[in-house]
Amino acid sequence: MNKLSDRLNRLSYSQTFVMSNKAREMKAAGIDVISLTLGEPDFDVPANIKQAAFDAINQNFSHYSPVPGFLELRQAIAKKLKRDNHLDYKPTQICISNGAKQSILNVLAAVVNDGDEVILPAPYWVSYDEMVKMMGGNSVFIETNIDTEFKMTAEQLEAAITPKTKVILYSSPCNPSGSYYTKDELEKIANVVAKYPYVTIISDEIYEYINYDGKHTSIAEFPQVYEQTAVINGMSKAFAMTGWRIGYSACPEWLAKACDKVQGQMTSGANTVAQRASITGLETDPSEYHFMVESFEKRRNLVFELIKDIPGFKVNLPKAAFYFFPDISYYIGKTIDGVLINNSDDFAMFLLEKSHVACVGGVSFGDANCIRFSYAASEEELKEAMSRIRKALTEAEIH
Repeated sequence: MNKLSDRLNRLSYSQTFVMSNKAREMKAAGIDVISLTLGEPDFDVPANIKQAAFDAINQNFSHYSPVPGFLELRQAIAKKLKRDNHLDYKPTQICISNGAKQSILNVLAAVVNDGDEVILPAPYWVSYDEMVKMMGGNSVFIETNIDTEFKMTAEQLEAAITPKTKVILYSSPCNPSGSYYTKDELEKIANVVAKYPYVTIISDEIYEYINYDGKHTSIAEFPQVYEQTAVINGMSKAFAMTGWRIGYSACPEWLAKACDKVQGQMTSGANTVAQRASITGLETDPSEYHFMVESFEKRRNLVFELIKDIPGFKVNLPKAAFYFFPDISYYIGKTIDGVLINNSDDFAMFLLEKSHVACVGGVSFGDANCIRFSYAASEEELKEAMSRIRKALTEAEIH
């Protein structure tokens, strides 16, 4: 008798964590592994945010917060959304969650019924499809490729919408591709979605600040879809606060109330100390933290020059986030040093075992032809990693 639920059995483990755990095991065995798997800034939390956390502890912010979060934090988010995104949200439209991942789950739980369709432009973040399964929905994938910077068109989107479509879920800037949708592209998408008022947009904007063109646009800026859009963001990436687990959603009133209802039965309010510290982070001028973005851009440029020399890789220059998503389809179906490569997950495992460089195969991102490297690592590690991969593939027997 299977004691586990059918819902759980439908889920897969995150390939990101599978590969990072494999890398840790090899390191523990004394193998010199360079891990480029996790999407985590390698900076420490800025000093003013840490001090705000100490102050919160000393001020005894140790009791339950309101389910949607402290009013002061929701007010700070509302000001941030107005300042940076030209968006008007009241604190009652904002829900603070245990990371942006929970914010997305709240929205999905609020609107998706069993059998509803959720459109995912591929590649997508690894958890999106699993989240849809968890809520009883069915994912509908829109295929893209490196030649279009992994972005769907408005025409593709309209062709994918059916009477069963309930949600369109995407990230811009995108994990894993590092691409983002321009204002013109988003306006065309907004015009399509506005024709279907029963469809909700979930716009994951967690990498908003890590944008080397400085041209982030939120689809919620377009009034024709404001009442259909949930904006998702958080503190993890731009503020290097991954372990603090503070994310948020900004939604129309009807959806914000639904998210509060879901979260009230799931986790209640997020960590109180992290919430208070987040107020300081959001109220600080973003330029104070721009040194991290400048460092990521420098590393991106370094890796781009090195990765272009790796045989069989097709790569574009990502404009945001901290990932490369090269197309390695040249190797699929081939045997490398006796190892048959059926897809990009096989290729990622080959690189780990042969080069001792850990990356993530693209299968769980919705693209079996690509692999993802995070360049949130030191320049020395990045140089060595690209050198190892180039050496392994240059010297390998390939059939």
